Amino acid sequence: MAANNSGSEPRIPEDVTLEDEAEAEAKGKAPAASSSATTTMNRSGSRPQLDLSGAAIHGTLEDRNPTILLPNQSDDISHLALDIGGSLIKLVYFSRHADQPTEDKRKLSTKRRLEIFTGARRSYPVLGGRLHFVKFETGKLNECLDFISSKQLHRGGVDSPSWRSGAQPDNIVIKATGGGAFKYADLFKERLGVSLEKEDEMDCLVAGANFLLKAIRHEAFTHMDGQKEYVQIDQNDLFPYLLVNVGSGVSIIKVDGHGKFQRVSGTNVGGGTYWGLGRLMTECKSFDELLELSQRGDNSTIDMLVGDIYGGLDYSKIGLSASTIASSFGKTISDNKELSDYRPEDISLSLLRMISYNIGQISYLNALRYGLKRIFFGGFFIRGHAYTMDTISFAVHFWSKGEAKAMFLRHEGFLGALGAFMSYEKHGLDDLSAHHLVERFPMGAPYVGGKIHGPPLGDLNEKISWMEKFVQKGTQITAPVPMGAPATTGMGGFERPTSKGDILRSDASAALNVGVLHLVPSLDVFPLLEDPKTYEPNTIDLDHDEFKYWFTILSDHLPDLVEKAVASEGGTDDAKRRGDAFAHAFSAHLARLTEEPAAYGKFGLANLLELREECLREFQFFDAYVSIKQRENEASLAVLPDLLMELDSMDEEDRLLALIEGVLAANIFDWGSKACVDLYNQGTIIEIYRMSRKKMQRPWRIDDFDTFKSRMLKKDQPYKSALISVDNAGADVVLGMLPLAREFLRRGVEVVLVANSLPALNDITANELPEIVAEAAKHCGILRKAAEAGGLIVDAMAGIQGDTKDEPASVPLMVVENGCGSPCIDFRQVSSELAAAAKDADLLILEGMGRSLHTNLNARFKCDALKLAMVKNQRLAEKLFNGNIYDCICKFEPVS
Repeated sequence: MAANNSGSEPRIPEDVTLEDEAEAEAKGKAPAASSSATTTMNRSGSRPQLDLSGAAIHGTLEDRNPTILLPNQSDDISHLALDIGGSLIKLVYFSRHADQPTEDKRKLSTKRRLEIFTGARRSYPVLGGRLHFVKFETGKLNECLDFISSKQLHRGGVDSPSWRSGAQPDNIVIKATGGGAFKYADLFKERLGVSLEKEDEMDCLVAGANFLLKAIRHEAFTHMDGQKEYVQIDQNDLFPYLLVNVGSGVSIIKVDGHGKFQRVSGTNVGGGTYWGLGRLMTECKSFDELLELSQRGDNSTIDMLVGDIYGGLDYSKIGLSASTIASSFGKTISDNKELSDYRPEDISLSLLRMISYNIGQISYLNALRYGLKRIFFGGFFIRGHAYTMDTISFAVHFWSKGEAKAMFLRHEGFLGALGAFMSYEKHGLDDLSAHHLVERFPMGAPYVGGKIHGPPLGDLNEKISWMEKFVQKGTQITAPVPMGAPATTGMGGFERPTSKGDILRSDASAALNVGVLHLVPSLDVFPLLEDPKTYEPNTIDLDHDEFKYWFTILSDHLPDLVEKAVASEGGTDDAKRRGDAFAHAFSAHLARLTEEPAAYGKFGLANLLELREECLREFQFFDAYVSIKQRENEASLAVLPDLLMELDSMDEEDRLLALIEGVLAANIFDWGSKACVDLYNQGTIIEIYRMSRKKMQRPWRIDDFDTFKSRMLKKDQPYKSALISVDNAGADVVLGMLPLAREFLRRGVEVVLVANSLPALNDITANELPEIVAEAAKHCGILRKAAEAGGLIVDAMAGIQGDTKDEPASVPLMVVENGCGSPCIDFRQVSSELAAAAKDADLLILEGMGRSLHTNLNARFKCDALKLAMVKNQRLAEKLFNGNIYDCICKFEPVS
């Protein structure tokens, strides 16, 4: 690790590396005169422009984040921006993905055939990578500087070519906003050798908010009676809105468009007031300690309520309940007490209610002034604190009589830093939409090459790993703060939140709340969705009871998954440590979501399953079932020739039924289902497959086979191109889906097999599928010619017997990746390959429980759709159609 400019060894504080500490802050400007002038975002030209000459997609998309390679670009491009406030420093920084291997011939052939051209998406590229969000106390500025230096964020990061080559770029400029950008500019120059280019605070604030509301699907939410509900913002109806930034003071901004806004009001009573008065009146040493006190407070001992004035009665004539606050701190007038006689908890809560209610009321009055119905609140004063949000929401709802709505932002404290990051020219964030960004929730610090990116531990090759540190720290980031049942304490009429344990767990203070944003410019909305605006992938929402059920299912499966993951890495001691850390991390996520299912956004089962896979990858387990998949593929390929001969001996009606039966029977091979895993102890793969075939009796639970058969057997071929989404490795794909694909090829239908980009359980991936097709093609002329036409067989088929030169040309068989790393698929975010392949498709086949039951069972498409699956979970069977485990569906939906 390189030393910084001051000669000291860089240090990353442990609490920041794990991102599990809540720093105290309430930042903003003192109220200023309202400005009626419209402001536009200044985009500085001080940073180097991107050199686009020779630009090309680089990599295999294996990480879902293809990098655009700029071979002639110098690497002194800033990937860091800061918002330096009076209490907190907020960082937004970009990290590249590791270099990907050169694309193979199959990928290049597919892209040429699908006419996917580099650079066609926008006039300048967005590098595939991640946006990270980190915060430090301003009083610990040196820790922030050490963090930047150790990761070389001011020089493009330790993964940049200039850092690896030892080049020293001159005149590095970092964008910064907030008062500290002026106050600490000389220190940044001295320690890091960088110049801070100051961006206007209001410009950045608005730019950051606009970006989040445009690009993050579940960014905004309401919070009433302890219930969080996410709001999907219509991009065509976003403006105008009121943005209320609650820092040390409060700024109220009317936003009319991108770069168009005016500060219309504000107040000096904000977060700084709460923290300042709280510090004088209690012994709290930090903002979050003061908030924690409020969790256990009772403001009725200090505040004068309406009921105190009217003998416990409501003042119903003007709509005031007995619990409404008539005067904050009003009871202290008549009490013959000293400050020390009052509980600090009650003081903290009374202060919090007073200031939050005042902010809510002033915000509504300004919304009324301009006829606005939506008010977005940001700033680190709120920090996801349930009681604060409830109080503000109640004030807005009460005074507007339900006409206006208070909404909050998940990245509330990073608006300014994100806006400063966007002020770099040609970063391309303005062009990104919701389908280009994927939010992940990593657990712990990066684990790179066996080295720890964390606090100083002497030799970085010590056996102590960051996973072990995570286990030690785990309890500090998982303590939940559930909401109590609604009651009638104080102005809002709501019971205070209750805390389990001694650790505050408000949303914005936890590492489990704000994730890393993956920038994936190659993701698209699936073009065959009938109505993308109303599309909902999750068939069943995860309410509290539903989540508890899946919590048990996934927890029970966890030991087996860890065992497979560790075995996939050779069972080394390092793999065992990482396996334990993964189990702890995923359990922390489950515990968090059990307490609050909406903690990470609108969460369905598809998201939960993908979270598990992302957590595995975070701990460097990239394919836990690799050896199992290889074994099952080999066993299935060995019997495929006999199956094809059997199918070829049937007439076309019997063959079509046998093919669908075969797909359903083979779908039983799912390592994500406990019921199916138990079957593996009852015989070989082939024996289980044959047993499953015998049980495959019609009618199925959903049985549209006859309608599908009628369409397929029309005299004039009804289809030209079929997208077939495959599921599990082994028998599922080899004995189920390949024979079905072969039938379409036999009929002259182009076939595109759609597989996962990244491993998930025993699902087959797009990188693995071509080899399976090539092996199957050794024994089948139909598959061989189609695979050659589709570029799947290029020069790796030396083992094929016979000369194929005289055989007729075939329609192509291609493989594309879906952009997913989950057993499920969300068609709002698919790979550009799949989107391009879909433009000519007139039939979509979804196979498997994840893709056609957990998700997309109710989805409608612009082409015919066939959904095939075996139900391998009793609860799901009962919920969907009052069925039983091992029921099957064959659901055919002709396009209108």
